[in-house]
Amino acid sequence: MDYTRLGPSGLTVSRIALGCMSFGAGAGKNDWALDDEAAAPVFRQAVELGITFWDTANVYSGGSSEEVTGRAIQQYSRRESVVLATKVFFEMHGGPGGSGLSRKAIMEQIDASLRRLGTDYVDLYQIHRFDPDTPVEETMEALHDVVKAGKARYLGASSMWAWQFATMQHAADLGGWTRFVSMQDQYSLLQREEEREMFGLLAHQGVSSIPWSPLAKGRLARPWGEQTERSGSDSLQRRYDDESNPPIVAAVQRVAEQRGVPMAQVALAWVLRNPVVAAPIVGPTKQHHLADAAAALDIELGPEEVEALEAAYTPRLPSGYS
Repeated sequence: MDYTRLGPSGLTVSRIALGCMSFGAGAGKNDWALDDEAAAPVFRQAVELGITFWDTANVYSGGSSEEVTGRAIQQYSRRESVVLATKVFFEMHGGPGGSGLSRKAIMEQIDASLRRLGTDYVDLYQIHRFDPDTPVEETMEALHDVVKAGKARYLGASSMWAWQFATMQHAADLGGWTRFVSMQDQYSLLQREEEREMFGLLAHQGVSSIPWSPLAKGRLARPWGEQTERSGSDSLQRRYDDESNPPIVAAVQRVAEQRGVPMAQVALAWVLRNPVVAAPIVGPTKQHHLADAAAALDIELGPEEVEALEAAYTPRLPSGYS
């Protein structure tokens, strides 16, 4: 495993992040999530591979992802050995503190997350989306107070327009509050819109990208049209069902066949080569998913391969901002 600093901070993270949306009690939309027993081999493999950066969210499986992740840290690793990240924004309940980024919501939800995770702090506390209904000054001051209370070490954001991220960072500067060190955004060969504005902003500010869905929910890990048990039922996967995408997937398949490696390794190697990317987030449900991710670190794509992988991409609207 390779390691890097997260943004302008001194925090060291593994260059592959374990996405814990795959774990939980199967509540809500994630009826495919793995419970403690089913997830055990994946957690053990993450530790064996040196994947120390674990990312979850309060909303994943209605909170049970945090519970499963917290128990796994105690059983398979040590709290001091894991860089633990979680998120706040989406609805956990109908009360005024159950969603959004108000001071009430942030203070309520960080405490709830810590209880589920079985720890007294998280290393990276991230806003899951931008909240248009709360003043950015209120959000940034509340997040700063979470850090000063010792409940979070660093702050991150996720999936928003570049102007929104810049506005929040500026508010932090004006208030003397803690800035974001990372941006968790959607980035893959099938969704490259972050290259237009967000990545330039991140590079200018020294902020790291930790991409979610770097394999486009598996679309880049298998030939186009090949189905899995989740392909037809997962709305997140269906967002990649676009007529412009099959040629891109075919290019990944050709490069992978020429190299004699799985498609997932090629697609992840392409994401990893971007200088603003610190650690793509891989959400495994099978052990080979993490093995492929780790192996991608050893692949250096040549200029002709990169050109072939990027040639068929066409502009599209960003998705996942809300």
